[in-house]
Amino acid sequence: MKETTLTELRNHVKDYFDAVEGGSTVRVFRNGRPIAEIVPVRSEVLSWKQHRTPLTIKGLSLGLEILADRDELA
Repeated sequence: MKETTLTELRNHVKDYFDAVEGGSTVRVFRNGRPIAEIVPVRSEVLSWKQHRTPLTIKGLSLGLEILADRDELA
């Protein structure tokens, strides 16, 4: 992990972002206290965003049954 001050980051932002792009984490300090970490973005797609084949089960459609129940109540 690289460490830098806010001023140093501002003056050499390209170098630090090149390091982040290469997989490093950069911790930024202000007045001797850590205020931020710049981390690489995960390149993989999160599991809940991945395209998957829809689950199909033979039988009744739950959605259609709910709509039918709503029609009966109206």
